Amino acid sequence: MILEKAVLNVKPELQKTFEDAFRQASVYISSVKGYVNHELHICLEQENQYLLLVTWQTVEDHTIGFRQSEAYNEWKRLLHHYYEPFPIVEHYKKIEL
Repeated sequence: MILEKAVLNVKPELQKTFEDAFRQASVYISSVKGYVNHELHICLEQENQYLLLVTWQTVEDHTIGFRQSEAYNEWKRLLHHYYEPFPIVEHYKKIEL
């Protein structure tokens, strides 16, 4: 399993509409092969900052399967104009202890 992390800085005046758009966009990300689950958290210290966590079966399920899909085009259309600056996306693999 792979954990995708993105810190989303949303333009402050668009915060409420962002949350509504994210609910709509969730349908698209969850429809893609290799998707496991996702969570959206709001920062307590900076109210226009969110943390997106997505679990994928493989990193390629995200970087190729999702990003080259029609579902991603809808995700992008619904969400990308809210971010400033555009988020850095990173992938993590769990260390078995």
